[in-house]
Amino acid sequence: MRCNTGMTPAMIKSFFATLQAANPQPQTELEYTSVFELLTAVLLSAQATDVSVNKATRKLFAVANTPQALLALGQDGLEHFIKTIGLYRSKARHLLQTCQILVEQHQGQVPRTREALQALPGVGRKTANVVLNVAFGEPTMAVDTHIFRVANRTGLAPGKTPLAVEQALLRRVPVQYLVHAHHWLILHGRYICQARKPQCWQCGVAPYCDFKPKTLTP
Repeated sequence: MRCNTGMTPAMIKSFFATLQAANPQPQTELEYTSVFELLTAVLLSAQATDVSVNKATRKLFAVANTPQALLALGQDGLEHFIKTIGLYRSKARHLLQTCQILVEQHQGQVPRTREALQALPGVGRKTANVVLNVAFGEPTMAVDTHIFRVANRTGLAPGKTPLAVEQALLRRVPVQYLVHAHHWLILHGRYICQARKPQCWQCGVAPYCDFKPKTLTP
């Protein structure tokens, strides 16, 4: 990889127009049917794959999919459902603490503000951004490893920290693409702009990218 020179505004617009044309309505790959289920799935997804989380939550949500129901399971009961997920003990503890706060302070509902979300145990800035974006349609940018890599590698929004990349993306992504940009970048990083071997030969946005691979073939 050579040093990023950064995309021009025109290139950024073409970059997202291309991603939009290929996937007009991008969705999270986490499975959920309510805002609380989404919050639960995102909290469980830290340092875990969406596939592993979905396998666990399909069984969990069939039994308990409200704060009250999860509290009724207790620590041992919740751990039974999520023990295949990494860090499941601490995640179960945080999730139950979050459920308690939701019941006591928010009438069992997931709050709609960043401040209230980040006050929940186990909910950091990235998790709050996902909930705000996916559940409430806010133009937030949840910078995970995929978005961090794509933003730096392509020259879209270089930054040394996730927060720096988030702020750069919010400045640089055209407003008409902001709501869906988070998903487009995650999916692009997950399936095309992969960490070890980016699939540049099948990348639709390669013409706008700073990254110059040694070869464009598999």
